[in-house]
Amino acid sequence: MKRFFSIVSVILMCSSFIYAQKETFKSELYIGAGGGVASSSMDFVPGIQQKLNIGFHGGIAAKLISEKHLGLIGELNFAQRGWKEEFDPELGFDYSRTLNYVEVPFMTHIYFGNSFRFIINVGPQISFLIGDKQKMSQALADDLEARRSASPDARIGVQYSPRSEMSVVDYGLIGGAGVALKTPIGDFDLEGRYYFGLGDLFTSRRSENAFFSRSAHRAIEAKLTYYVKIR
Repeated sequence: MKRFFSIVSVILMCSSFIYAQKETFKSELYIGAGGGVASSSMDFVPGIQQKLNIGFHGGIAAKLISEKHLGLIGELNFAQRGWKEEFDPELGFDYSRTLNYVEVPFMTHIYFGNSFRFIINVGPQISFLIGDKQKMSQALADDLEARRSASPDARIGVQYSPRSEMSVVDYGLIGGAGVALKTPIGDFDLEGRYYFGLGDLFTSRRSENAFFSRSAHRAIEAKLTYYVKIR
């Protein structure tokens, strides 16, 4: 968490420095809403074979352009993340888990152009776990039960632990690029983003009871946001 706040401080200081160098500019304020799809997975150490998990993400946004080519974006989003495990097809195993988050990214917004713009957004993000849903085939459930019965003290299937054993707060960095189109009816921002989680979903090996030394989120997102200028 200290690393996260250090990165946030550096980003904010850099933004403040850039603003201080700019000449007076009439600020613009926009509000909007948007959504898209996300392909997510988990960075597990020890590793687990995975497929990409496809989910929805979207919500509301506010964009402040306070300097030419530069501004800030804050969002409040609902997002589905998670992972799907990959097994030998002959085993008949299947497992997927979807984690529902409320996300709050706060990004520096950089743009180039006028009516048609190239945009770059980057900054920190904090998220809160509000729910989850998992699907497990009966064959896998039976196999886990048999192995746990044979070795009661072994850490088997830690990634299948209940939500009570997961961290409620997640944090990391998000960045992306795309294009924006300004029209008489509003602005349309289309972008691709990558989220790099810095926190661990499960207890890390800094605790003597931990199994995973790393269990962080990774996500690739595509999002379309519609903005209306209010000032």
